[in-house]
Amino acid sequence: MKKTARIVWMVMLAAILAMAGTACGKQPQATLNVYNWGDYIDESVLGDFEEATGIRVNYETFTTNEDMYIKIKSGGNSYDVAIPSDYMIERMIKEDLLNKIDLNHIPNIQYIEPSFRKLDYDPQEAYSVPYMWGTVGILYNKTMVKEPVTGWKILWDAKYKKQILMLDSQRDSIGVALKMLGYSLNTRDQSELEAAKQALIEQKPLVLAYVGDDVKDKMISGEAALAVVWSGDAVYMKRENPDLEYVIPEEGSNLWFDAMVVPKTSTHQKEAEMFINFMCDPETALKNTEYIGYSSPHMEAKKNLSAEVLNDQTAYPSEADVKRCEIFKDLGEYLKDYDRIWTEVMAN
Repeated sequence: MKKTARIVWMVMLAAILAMAGTACGKQPQATLNVYNWGDYIDESVLGDFEEATGIRVNYETFTTNEDMYIKIKSGGNSYDVAIPSDYMIERMIKEDLLNKIDLNHIPNIQYIEPSFRKLDYDPQEAYSVPYMWGTVGILYNKTMVKEPVTGWKILWDAKYKKQILMLDSQRDSIGVALKMLGYSLNTRDQSELEAAKQALIEQKPLVLAYVGDDVKDKMISGEAALAVVWSGDAVYMKRENPDLEYVIPEEGSNLWFDAMVVPKTSTHQKEAEMFINFMCDPETALKNTEYIGYSSPHMEAKKNLSAEVLNDQTAYPSEADVKRCEIFKDLGEYLKDYDRIWTEVMAN
């Protein structure tokens, strides 16, 4: 009897509080679903956004562009903001998986360097706002690798058996093999793709592991001698272990861009644009680039970075290094060939 009375009283109190909130003009705030790469934001930024706007953030992470794509394509989750890479944004635009972004609602886009806007993957700047950029290269331990590291072929050197870490990412690892062989990252030539497959199969006995974010702990602790890494991770690892060095191989590599988008699954377009604008705030952008170590396209954030960071060619490579790099393109129907190759490499 008392329990029933207590429940009735609690229900009445909840109703009164809800009415009071409405009377004061406070409407229930949305929950924003944000989907990002692992360890790719200063998470205090999420709390800053919640405090500034009253909008709750539900934050989830993915490990590859392909994982992100499959989840959004399936429509099982209503993500409001995602942060894919260039070629995947191009694909998602073609497949009508993204909402257009009203840049009138993103005034902080004024801080993005012009050279990072209207790139080929979104030439009209209708669907994306730049977040970070960088390269792919080789991180090596100078106490374990005494010879000069100049090209991708060192990852096929038997003297480093079980001391090599490759990325658990089909576009990146197949891309490494293609560049080692002198081919384009975006080749559709079947003979070139077959050669890359055979090279990866031949290399596999030398590989300690195919990794994602765990590459950081493994290289910092000296578990491996050589690893294929993204440049921002290299900045962090070099900071934690001075024996580590990063190089963009002479054959060239991948120059990539990650950007913020609003998937068609979004149910909170207005709040999504508020979040994207907040991420482009100078203070927020500085927090993020300092935390994750990746290169920022944000002019004001860069002004506040240390000279040591700005002069580190791991984060901000020379023009000559950049010119040797390629940007991944959407492969369209040829993606199935890359899927098949990666499956066959992993099965061997």
